[in-house]
Amino acid sequence: MDESDILKELETIKKVAEEELASVKDASDLEKWSVKYLGRKGVLLSLTRRIPEFPVSQRPLIGSHINRLKTFLIEAHDKKSASVIQFASRGPDLNFTLPGIKPEIAHYHPITIVARRICRIFRALGFGVHIGPEIETDYYNFEALNTPSDHPARDMWDTFHLDTESGLLLRTHTSPIQVRTMEKIKPPLRIVAFGKCFRRDAPDASHSPAFHQIEGLMVDEGISFAHLKGVLVYFLKSFFGEDIKVRFLPSYFPFTEPSAEISISCVICKGRGCSTCAGTGWLEVLGAGMVHPEVFRAVGIDLQDMTGFAFGAGVERIAMLKFGIDDIREFFFNDERFLSQIGHVL
Repeated sequence: MDESDILKELETIKKVAEEELASVKDASDLEKWSVKYLGRKGVLLSLTRRIPEFPVSQRPLIGSHINRLKTFLIEAHDKKSASVIQFASRGPDLNFTLPGIKPEIAHYHPITIVARRICRIFRALGFGVHIGPEIETDYYNFEALNTPSDHPARDMWDTFHLDTESGLLLRTHTSPIQVRTMEKIKPPLRIVAFGKCFRRDAPDASHSPAFHQIEGLMVDEGISFAHLKGVLVYFLKSFFGEDIKVRFLPSYFPFTEPSAEISISCVICKGRGCSTCAGTGWLEVLGAGMVHPEVFRAVGIDLQDMTGFAFGAGVERIAMLKFGIDDIREFFFNDERFLSQIGHVL
């Protein structure tokens, strides 16, 4: 027998061993296979004992071929052993032909879905979406929005101050994004801004120390209150339905003049009066107005050419009105039953 003969024999042994190992079902069969090929009286040891039968010059090469076969069989044995152990731990009644258990698929939080739907409506009108930092400075959160340190309107926001010396605080609204955007982008511009805000409110059915707002800003030559009304009426009817009525009433915000409070006819009672709307038939949803000249001065916009409007709304408030949710805390309890129910509706 020469070298070519022993190589053919090794290849045949490898092929047969693989086929037999594939048919192994349990630890007992695996042990028999191991004894046959790797045992003290097994195939590999008998091959090793035959090496002296070959010429001295061929023995090292034949020995290396046998060692490679041994390594292959050991690795195949270990892999099969892990498979057999895993199968045994699952029990003998496991049926691989049965369909698996479908895992629960996660979905977006209702606030995320509502915010995206709102942004989609404004994108159709040419508005871009912007974000900003949640930790703000006193300048961007108040001063640049026409609310200096001695301004009485600061009482409207109960603020979380992080560092009084540096003026760092948790933003109380998303309006600072408007200032930051106007500093970077010159008019004309149309943006909406979405983000989380913070105020020192005691948690109850209608208040939360952490909540979400969405803001809008449009600045260009000749922008009037009529443009503001047109955009907001289009948005509210697109979101709540064409049959709702929209009402504008005078209001006050330090960064807009004139300012307005925007309400819609109650989505629960259709304007007839109920406990949700306190019998008025109306629900407040937005605050808005024409951008105050002092805000334009803070960002260096020429007052002779440019005007603009801004608006803001609480995303939780809009979601609660849209889907008849009576407690804002539901959005933060992480109750999977609530989140999945609202998520599927949206």
